[in-house]
Amino acid sequence: MKLRKNVAVSESGLLFNPVTGESYSVNPIGVEIINLLRDEKTMEQIGAVILEKYNTDQSAFEKDFHDFVGILYHHNLIETHEEANG
Repeated sequence: MKLRKNVAVSESGLLFNPVTGESYSVNPIGVEIINLLRDEKTMEQIGAVILEKYNTDQSAFEKDFHDFVGILYHHNLIETHEEANG
């Protein structure tokens, strides 16, 4: 999965989708995850970064990551590799 190329992300956590005109706000950890998604990091690579920097465990990270990615996908802000290649 990766962030759609047309989605703009500010350092303060504002995401803007120019296709829909909608904007969203995420917290600093969300911005960090989005930047890692931009770099096409895997969930395992993202997890390694987050687990090293923040006081959380693997299962909590996985649940929160899947919830976050689900919201991004629902709002058409990320695409799967299949969508990107097809």
